Amino acid sequence: MADFLVIVESPAKAKTIERYLGNKYKVKASMGHIRDLPRSQMGVNVENSYEPKYITIRGKGPVLKELKTAAKKAKKIYLAADPDREGEAIAWHLAHSLSVDINSDCRVVFNEITKDAIKESFKHPRPINMDLVDAQQARRILDRLVGYNISPLLWKKVKKGLSAGRVQSVAVRLIIDRENEIKAFVPEEYWTIDGEFLKGKDHFSAQYFSLADKEKFELKSEQDVQTILKQMNENKFKVVSVTKKERKRNPAPPFITSSLQQEAARKLNFRAKKTMMLAQQLYEGIELGKEGTVGLITYMRTDSTRISEVAQTEAANYISSEYGKDYLKEEQRKEKKQANAQDAHEAIRPTSTLRDPNSLKSFLSRDQFRLYKLIWDRFLASQMAQAVMDTMSVDLQNGNILFRANGSKIKFPGFMKLYVEGSDDQVDEKDKMLPALKEGDEVFKKDIEPKQHFTQPPPRYTEARLVKTLEELGIGRPSTYAPTLDTIQKRGYVSLDNKRFVPSELGEIIDELILEFFPDIVDVEFTAKMEQGLDNIEDGKVPWVDIIDEFYQEFDIHLKKAEEEMQFVEIKDEPAGEDCENCGHPMVFKMGRYGKFMACSNFPDCRNTKPIVKEIGVTCPSCKEGQIIERKSKKKRLFYGCTKYPECEFISWDKPLPRECPKCEGLLVEKKLKKGVQVQCVKCDYKEEPQS
Repeated sequence: MADFLVIVESPAKAKTIERYLGNKYKVKASMGHIRDLPRSQMGVNVENSYEPKYITIRGKGPVLKELKTAAKKAKKIYLAADPDREGEAIAWHLAHSLSVDINSDCRVVFNEITKDAIKESFKHPRPINMDLVDAQQARRILDRLVGYNISPLLWKKVKKGLSAGRVQSVAVRLIIDRENEIKAFVPEEYWTIDGEFLKGKDHFSAQYFSLADKEKFELKSEQDVQTILKQMNENKFKVVSVTKKERKRNPAPPFITSSLQQEAARKLNFRAKKTMMLAQQLYEGIELGKEGTVGLITYMRTDSTRISEVAQTEAANYISSEYGKDYLKEEQRKEKKQANAQDAHEAIRPTSTLRDPNSLKSFLSRDQFRLYKLIWDRFLASQMAQAVMDTMSVDLQNGNILFRANGSKIKFPGFMKLYVEGSDDQVDEKDKMLPALKEGDEVFKKDIEPKQHFTQPPPRYTEARLVKTLEELGIGRPSTYAPTLDTIQKRGYVSLDNKRFVPSELGEIIDELILEFFPDIVDVEFTAKMEQGLDNIEDGKVPWVDIIDEFYQEFDIHLKKAEEEMQFVEIKDEPAGEDCENCGHPMVFKMGRYGKFMACSNFPDCRNTKPIVKEIGVTCPSCKEGQIIERKSKKKRLFYGCTKYPECEFISWDKPLPRECPKCEGLLVEKKLKKGVQVQCVKCDYKEEPQS
C-alpha cells in the first residue's frame, strides 16, 4: 500500500509522475475541477458578501468517491494541480472535499514534468496560496454575475441560447469595430515609380524618393507622375549619396502562451484551440520507448519570458557544440517583463535542449512534432547570437529628381541560421545587395514603370491578430484566449471567412444591446482595469470581495435599467424569393446559431432547410451555363462549384475571378499563398503580383 497520495488533474500526467516518484507514491487524477458553481442557478449570494455556493460537478461523484477511498489509506496527501490560479483553486476544492488542512504542506507545484523537477518539487511542499485561490474565485464569480444576469435577459428580449461574458463581449466588440472601420474606409489613390538601372552588367532596382532639393512631392495622381517623368531628360543618373551601415538584429524571446498561439497560426496554420491541446499533450508527457513517458515542454500557460539558469547553460553547451562558439550570445539579455505579466513561471521551452525534434519524430504525431519543433527552434534561437546585416542605401539623381535604392545582406546569420520569427505582414528576408557603387558614379536607366495603388483598409482580425490585440490591451490572461475565441464562434456571434473574423448579424444585435445598457462590459479600459484588479487580489493587495462589490454595485443599476427599458428584438424571417420544393410554401431566411440559413415558412409541418447559396459572379467555365457558388466540404473547407452539379462536376479550391486571362482568355483564380493571394491563370503561366 502506498504511503503518499498525489492528486493531479489528468491521467496522462498521473502516469508520468507516478513513474518518477516510486512505489511509496500513488498518483491519481481529479480530471480537472471536482467542485464548481451550480449550472442551474446563480450560485452567488449577493446579499451575503457574494458567498459562492459550490457543489460537486455532475458526473464527478465516482471520481470523488475513488479519491476519498484512496485518501483514507494514505499517510499524507499532496495536491499537485497545474501551477497557476486555476490549479491552485482545484487544489483548494480537493482539500475541502478530502478534509486536507490547507495550511499544511500539502501543495506541490512544478513547471515541467521531468524526473529532476518532480523530485525537487516534492522537497518543497507548501500550504495552499489563498491569494491565488481568491483571484481565481473572483474571476469565476465575476463571470457568473455577468453571464447569469445578462444571458437570461437576452433570452427574454431576443432569443434563447444567447450569452454574454466579460472577455468574450470585448472580443466581439473589437471584431465589430474593425468591420465598421473597413466599411467606412475610403481608399485614396497614390502612385509609385519603379526603376531598373544598370551599372556595367549589374542591374538593380530603385524607386522615386523625392525632389533633389529635398522638397516633398507626393505622387497622388497620374498627373503628378507625369510631372516627375517630364523632368527626367536623359537615361543617365548620377550616384549622389552612398550610405553603408551594419545593423544587428536580436532573436525573438522564447514563447509565452499568446506568442505561441500567434506563431503556430502563422507558420503551422493551427487554430488557438488546437495549439493549446497539442501543447498540453507535450507538457503532460509522451511515451518515448525505453525512456518511458516524458514531459517534453514546460507549462504552456505563462506570460513570462524568464528562463532558468540550468536551461540557459544546457542550451549554451548545445549551441557551442552544434554551431560553434561564434553562435553563442555574448551575455544573457534580460527579457523585458510586460506590464501585465504575472511572471509566475518560466517561458515555454523544451524540458531538455538535448531532445532535438528529429530524435523524437518517430514518437510524435505529425502535429505534435511540428509544434514541438517550433517551440524547440524558438527557444534555442533565443539563446543564440545576434544576426549581423550589411545595409546599403544609394541615392540616384537626374536633374531635380531623386531615386533611392536599398540593399542588405546577411553578414553573420546568428540565430537566423535556425529560426526567424513569422509576421502577419509580408516581409522579404532574402538578400538584396546592390552592385559596388560610390559617389560620382553614373548608372543608366533600363526601364521606368509608374504603378497606381490605393490605400487598403485595416485587415480583419485573424485568430493570431486578435490574441495579440487582447494581450496588448490587457484583456484576459493566457488561459482565457483559446476558450474565448471558441465561445464567440459557437454562439454564432462571429465566423471565420478565409481565416479572418467576420461579425454575424446576431453578433451585431447583441453587441448593440450590451453597448447601450452595459457599456462597461464592452469597454476595453474597464475590462483591462478588472484584470488588474484580479492581479491585485493574487498579490494580496486587496480582498476579493472589494473588487466584486465595486463592480456589482454599478452593474446592478445597469441591470435594473435594462430589465425595464430594453425593447424586445424580433429577428424577422426574410422572404428568400423561392418556394419550398417539398410543400410549395415560401422559403424564408432564418437566423440560426451559425448564421443565416433557408427554411420553409410552413415549419413545423415542413422541416425543409438548406444553406444559403452564395454566388461569386462567375459563369461556370466548364458547362458555360451554371453559376459558380461557394460550397463547403465535410471538413468545412471552402471550395467553389457549379450550380448545375451533379450534371456539371466543375470544382476549384481556388476562387475563380470574373475576368479572363489577358494572355490566353483562360480562367483566372486567386491562389492563396502563405502571405496573401496571387492571381494566376489555370491554363497558362500568367501571374500577377501577390497581394498581402
